[in-house]
Amino acid sequence: MVSGADWTLVVHGGAGIIEQGTLEPDQEKDIREALGRALEAGAAILRAGGTALDAVEAAVRVLEDDPNFNAGRGSVFTYEGRIEMDAAVMEGRMRDAGAVTGVTATRNPVSLARRVMEESPHVLLSRDGADRFARDHGVEQVSADWFEIAERRRQLEELKARGADHFDVDMKYGTVGAVARDQAGHVAAATSTGGITGKRWGRIGDSPLIGAGTYADDRAGAVSATGSGEFFIRTAVAHEICARVRLGGEDVMGAARSAIADMGALGGTGGVIVVGPDGTGGWAFNSKGMYRGKVSSTQAPVVELYGEPHTGSA
Repeated sequence: MVSGADWTLVVHGGAGIIEQGTLEPDQEKDIREALGRALEAGAAILRAGGTALDAVEAAVRVLEDDPNFNAGRGSVFTYEGRIEMDAAVMEGRMRDAGAVTGVTATRNPVSLARRVMEESPHVLLSRDGADRFARDHGVEQVSADWFEIAERRRQLEELKARGADHFDVDMKYGTVGAVARDQAGHVAAATSTGGITGKRWGRIGDSPLIGAGTYADDRAGAVSATGSGEFFIRTAVAHEICARVRLGGEDVMGAARSAIADMGALGGTGGVIVVGPDGTGGWAFNSKGMYRGKVSSTQAPVVELYGEPHTGSA
């Protein structure tokens, strides 16, 4: 564990059934490289004295553009065969936040969430309204075929063929996120997702919900979550971690492990990445694996996919 790092960045690309042999060698290579590019995109900003908010946005944009993840390009399909994406950002100095849900044409939903935070009086915009806001504010729009990946279509068809409903057929594609602490001591978090394969009735998970899947507070740290969204919502995991630090005096890694254990006791699976005000950063998860990476002013980049739950600190 490193304490007092000048800057720290942690990223994730989802948690789920991620074990040795789950991925084809080429896919594993692509995922590792994408996580590495995300780390470098954010680290370049932090290294130059940039803000944590800029760093997490830059890191998440890299992962949104990569079809190996369930966010932006590569998002999963709803039951009706649509792509509807969610994202959120939050900065820890003033606890400003922005989020969108059900957006359909924004290339990088994380940037739209930031625009909501900075250029509207609101925190969360949804569906048609979020799409209109994106167009009105000049956020880059793309056609549906930019997002659509054949493998995601196959997952939906498999789900329907099995008579299943509103869950991921293969939990090896996940939500993406980033947390950072900058040289000024401020923290920020960002999360982006396509939701779950076959979702229906306008379902919204934890990712765009401030306090559930995304949270940042300079007094306690920053959190981005991935996994069983309904359970993260019920236990308000992201805020719970920060509350344990701020009010209970726990260290950020211990708080993360405790919150994941509490969520897991209810039947949920997944994980979080966290960073504390002192630059301590890492992850906790109770799933088979978690795509994750970290880098700091005192540590070279590390990327991991597999491993035991509840590991990792920087």
